[in-house]
Amino acid sequence: MEQVPRHLFVPAVYEQDGTGQWSEITGATPGYLEHVYADRALTTQVKEGEPTSSSSEPGLMLTMLDALGVQPGQRVLEIGTGTGYNAALLSHVLGDSNVTTVDVDPELTTDAARRLREAGYRPTVHTGDGAVGLSTRPLFDRIIATCQMQSIPPAWLRQATNGAVMVVPIGWGLARLTVEDGQGVGQFLPQSAYFMARRTPRVRPRFDELATEQATSTNLPAQEILTRLEFPLALALPGYRTCTWGGDAGGATAVGIWTPDGATATVSWDGSVRQIGPRKLWDTVEELSEQFDDAPRREDFGLTITPERQRSWWKNEETGWDLPAVHFTE
Repeated sequence: MEQVPRHLFVPAVYEQDGTGQWSEITGATPGYLEHVYADRALTTQVKEGEPTSSSSEPGLMLTMLDALGVQPGQRVLEIGTGTGYNAALLSHVLGDSNVTTVDVDPELTTDAARRLREAGYRPTVHTGDGAVGLSTRPLFDRIIATCQMQSIPPAWLRQATNGAVMVVPIGWGLARLTVEDGQGVGQFLPQSAYFMARRTPRVRPRFDELATEQATSTNLPAQEILTRLEFPLALALPGYRTCTWGGDAGGATAVGIWTPDGATATVSWDGSVRQIGPRKLWDTVEELSEQFDDAPRREDFGLTITPERQRSWWKNEETGWDLPAVHFTE
């Protein structure tokens, strides 16, 4: 990090103000270098008012690279090229020929490849769905993802050497797995991690339909979704999202939660619950609340990944949840 200049990879970053408006910060903006070299995530692409790419905070990048444990001569696959900065760090240590980076956005890969060349690095930069890896390259000794995943794509297992290490954001945590005999086993790191999700078709919550649903009541505070149970919920309800509503006097009055299968729920601060969809999301929240008295430690959770099944677990494999068995087209 001392030798790879971050500012070459983030010539412009975007900041959002309290009204939701985005402003651009460039080299001509006072304080630009201090902004770029701070230990913080930087939004680097915005489309239709939504952030679509970022440069992770350097401290988190170092945590992931340390967990990856690359050694000279090893081949690395990076999922999520973004700005190209992480690929530059890997190339600096391993050499260009040992680094392959993939991103689905051609705008990002074009810019990243150019910036990498300007910085003196020429890894393989590929435009495509990172979930299918890159089978035309030799097997990889290390795989690192910089986008949030709901599960581990089977292609990554097939494209990994025996003994390979993967570091992947799953839910709101970082899973470190070792691949042996075609399956991956590992645990989560202690650090929290909030990455942009892998780009997939967006599923909208069904809040408008909830008005016709019969309300029930709960004694569990609605804010438990946002605090104590945030991490285990990401494993029990892969891909879940939340939002809050505020009242005229300020402060939140309700929480909404939804998942990619269309299930949606709202919980008011007064304990009123409405749910719709193929499963009752708040029922899962209450089940987890009974299981965890306090916010559980991330490092007590693990993953077991086989070609047939993917399971997250707490302390042992008997207590856990199946991750979605998503099949990606190669």
